[in-house]
Amino acid sequence: MARIFITGSADGLGQLAAKELLVQGHRVVLHARNAARGRDAINQNPGAEAVVTGDLSGMEETKHLASEVNGLGAFDAVVHNAGVYQAPAKRILAVNTLAPYILTCLIQKPKRLIYLSSDMHLNGQLKLENFTGDRSRITYSDSKLHLQALCMAVARKWPEVYANAVDPGWVPTKMGGSGAPGDLQKGYETQVWLAASNDEKANVSGRYFFHQKEGHHSPDADDVGLQERLLNMCKELTGVSFPQ
Repeated sequence: MARIFITGSADGLGQLAAKELLVQGHRVVLHARNAARGRDAINQNPGAEAVVTGDLSGMEETKHLASEVNGLGAFDAVVHNAGVYQAPAKRILAVNTLAPYILTCLIQKPKRLIYLSSDMHLNGQLKLENFTGDRSRITYSDSKLHLQALCMAVARKWPEVYANAVDPGWVPTKMGGSGAPGDLQKGYETQVWLAASNDEKANVSGRYFFHQKEGHHSPDADDVGLQERLLNMCKELTGVSFPQ
């Protein structure tokens, strides 16, 4: 059985993915923004091994979170599920782009990495000059393109790790809204499958999935030059270098 860490697993898709992995007999460590939400997370998934807390909008808290996760030992998979949608640009950048970068760099390298993307990344732009100065130009779509590019960079630099991105669809969670038309179960099944399945179709890297099928992502995310610029910009903003 696998040991899996899931960010943003106090509610929504992260909570549901954790629940399914526990049903399958895997060991799961949860993450919540603060202690109160941490208690909620454990109440929803009492079979979890542990819950760690840290607000991903703060770089120092995110770095401390990585240290806390490492203190629990090695993981087979890390699911970067946490994200914000209707939020100020500064928070979108911190939570959706910089936090996954920091955690990828600082958490002991797992066998599998899963990044929660969105088809909205197709409308995003990798204009890295927007990271500094007027950050208000960073949008949710931009942040998901950043995440897609990070995933592709990880897949390229760490060939021994399965690194993939997932579009869960527009599903009825707190983020998606009650009127979202997507299938909630299908919204979390793919990350569960990528995190723990021995299916040869899941044991791949550098792919973009929707409902357990490979899809087409923005070609901008495949641009090695842009990937390197993204990593360098994240390093400048966070003080954390990508491990070679």
